[in-house]
Amino acid sequence: MTFFSKIIKPLLALALAGAVLSAEQGCSKPASPPEPSAPAAPAAQEAKKPGEPRTIALSVTEKGYEPSPVTLKQGEPVKLVLTRTTDHTCATEIVLEEYGIDTKLPLNQPVEVSFTPTKTGKLVYGCAMGKMISGVFMVE
Repeated sequence: MTFFSKIIKPLLALALAGAVLSAEQGCSKPASPPEPSAPAAPAAQEAKKPGEPRTIALSVTEKGYEPSPVTLKQGEPVKLVLTRTTDHTCATEIVLEEYGIDTKLPLNQPVEVSFTPTKTGKLVYGCAMGKMISGVFMVE
């Protein structure tokens, strides 16, 4: 019985821990809380020509959608250019239910998504796993 207690029990515990850890790798989120940032940091954008949508470059990194938050204007069309640069997150698409957006984000390929914000306030977007990884648009 001592052989079982000293050898088998620790091996079973180790095997169980490995199984639990491998099951949790489906979606990763930063371990530490995000650092406070200035409200509505400016997003990288190209020069806007009259009549064209505002272009905003967003990256999907191990930290999530960056930059966030981004300030938008109600009624001003925007074109998001999203590039996912990591495979170590569940944020493999962008979901924005309010505007019917659910778009896959292939690794290292820019993807364009366009919409026009119709309401002011906080607009949360994120991954398909209930926005576990998310970003924010502040619509003025």
